[in-house]
Amino acid sequence: MEVARTRKGILISQRKYTIDLLKETGMLGGRPSETPVEVNGKGKKELGNPVDRGRYQRLVGRLIYLSHTRPDIAFAVSVVSQYMHSPYEEHLVAVYRILRYLKMTPGKGLFFGKTNQRQIEAFTDADWAGSVEDRRSTSGYCTMAWGNLVTWRSKKQSVVARSSAEAEFRALAHGICDKID
Repeated sequence: MEVARTRKGILISQRKYTIDLLKETGMLGGRPSETPVEVNGKGKKELGNPVDRGRYQRLVGRLIYLSHTRPDIAFAVSVVSQYMHSPYEEHLVAVYRILRYLKMTPGKGLFFGKTNQRQIEAFTDADWAGSVEDRRSTSGYCTMAWGNLVTWRSKKQSVVARSSAEAEFRALAHGICDKID
């Protein structure tokens, strides 16, 4: 983990870890991607053939570790981690897309800026019935302390919401619980 200090604040990144991961997977020379997930990629596709589960789990595990300082990949990693038990080619393609995104942004991380702001804020959102497989919604929330991102989470809701309002209220409840803890 690299820590850079300036007069404006502190940047925590995992640049070396990211570059090592790209080298190990042979993605350092590949073409980059501007986003970690396919934009508007909700349509169900052919899954293709099963892939090596152990290799898939190792790659996703490394991405999970990296997501501790990279909130920009948290949602994408949460999606691919749902298939750890039975990965197919489509899922591996999604993992490679995250790796191609990391190629464009190896030094990104968390920046904790100096500020006079002294408040805690929480932001929540949900996509109603966003999963084409089981119609469950995904909640997302983040918490800011003194204007700096300190917690974030993206998680599929445990039940199917009957309306967008219900999905949003569930996301709000999860975000508030996180803020209180």
